[in-house]
Amino acid sequence: MTAPTALDVLADPARGQAGDPVLNSVVFGVFVLITLYVVYRVSSRNSSTADYYAAGGGFTGVQNGIALSGDFLSAASFLGIAGAIAIHGYDGFLYSIGFLVAWLVNLLLIAELVRNTGRFTMGDVLAFRMRQRPVRAAAATSTLVISLFYMLAQMAGAGAVVALLLDVHTKGGQAVVIAVVGLVMIFYVLVGGMKGTTWVQMIKAVVLLLCVVLMTVFLLGKFGFSFSALLDQAAANNTKGEKILDPGVQYGRTPITTLDFISLSLALILGAAGLPHVLMRFYTVPDARQARRSVVWAVGTMSVFYVATLVIGYGASALVGSERILDSTGKENSAAPLLAFEIGGTVLMGVVAAVAFATILAVVAGLTITASASFAHDVYANILRKGKADTAREVRVARLTAVVVGLLAIAGGIMANGQNVAFLVALAFAFAASANLSTLLYSLFWRRFNTSGTLWGMYGGLGSCLLLVFFSPVVSGAPTSIVSGVDFHLFPLSNPGIISIPVSFVCGYLGTVLSREQADPAMAKEMAVRSLTGIGR
Repeated sequence: MTAPTALDVLADPARGQAGDPVLNSVVFGVFVLITLYVVYRVSSRNSSTADYYAAGGGFTGVQNGIALSGDFLSAASFLGIAGAIAIHGYDGFLYSIGFLVAWLVNLLLIAELVRNTGRFTMGDVLAFRMRQRPVRAAAATSTLVISLFYMLAQMAGAGAVVALLLDVHTKGGQAVVIAVVGLVMIFYVLVGGMKGTTWVQMIKAVVLLLCVVLMTVFLLGKFGFSFSALLDQAAANNTKGEKILDPGVQYGRTPITTLDFISLSLALILGAAGLPHVLMRFYTVPDARQARRSVVWAVGTMSVFYVATLVIGYGASALVGSERILDSTGKENSAAPLLAFEIGGTVLMGVVAAVAFATILAVVAGLTITASASFAHDVYANILRKGKADTAREVRVARLTAVVVGLLAIAGGIMANGQNVAFLVALAFAFAASANLSTLLYSLFWRRFNTSGTLWGMYGGLGSCLLLVFFSPVVSGAPTSIVSGVDFHLFPLSNPGIISIPVSFVCGYLGTVLSREQADPAMAKEMAVRSLTGIGR
């Protein structure tokens, strides 16, 4: 049996594809051209590090909050969560709950203090009262690893969307389009810096929110605005039946899946506070009040979005069906696009194509500028040049790093193509919580914390997380593993957070109390005053 052509798809949408590839390409192209023009217009002042890394701190709390939601609502949210709900029901919605609750940690413990203490990167905060060179090297290493893992998820999402929307069925064809998406993203960062990237994220957030709200309204309208009727139809059109309305379809059936759920929950709730690209956004506002306001606006925007994903996910199960979703080229990641075709035809499909691509472009651009800023500011300027780097040269190093990181993201995305993007992002959250959260909290709230504790906590958490993931079913030993046909997994859980997050806290504590190094009490007091008041920043 031959693969369906584009004409077959349009004539018979039940094959698991949808839409007009030409229209989808045109809509996406229009979005890219508009955002490229915006990036070019706002990028006239990117000569200094403050302009390139933090947009000169010139955005308001409302603007930054919308951009934060645009930076955070990734392909995992738009494609992965909708697909997880469509296939697994209640258990899939746990991703939405975890991603949203995570922002309470940012609001209460992180946002204001990080904004007051640092200038451009997480390394500024961690190295404030520690030995600069080893701590900045650790912070840069952590940032690069987390950013690359997060990018894998976005690029995997790009492959899924491309396969479905542009009728590209071969791995080679999907790889080509992933490369094109990556190159456009690199251009955003090179030309626009943080200011251009922020505007892209704001535009993307507004378009994404409008899209999911309209899809939700159209979908509920098909069921007479009765959510109960929608759930009944979703259960009837899912191979798991009414089980998708209760907990336990994916997690909780065995002790291993129960532990996996606890591990996933810890990673989702604690990971957001350690994500470098989220932390860096707090430097784009002028003061701590605007930083807090940013988080409030981000939470409000994302609350609307995640409620909509619940309706969209169950709606995909009701109108598309779990079998057809899993038979499609993008599998779970295809749920939202296939639903758009069902309720709005080719036009809505084209809009979803643009939104999905815009989501991927905006998030990867944010990750890329964070990774490049960390290397240029922490490694080049403060380690190699010992704080005496020329501003223009530092910005050039950041741009060169952005190219290298972008190319690595393209290669990784091609390897990870086909994985559920929400699951991959959950791994990135586990890395962030393991490597960064413990050291950030210790630095901000524990005056005895020292350089040894920082290094033990960061490398211990990051190393344990990497080791557990490598020997987990994520890499080998399962049908969905990245490396197929081999089995060398030793760790039974798919998410390592339940082990690696406590390891990082314990390592940070032991590294501090077992070290003979004494923390500088004057610097600890200065950091406490600065973090709470912003005086001296």
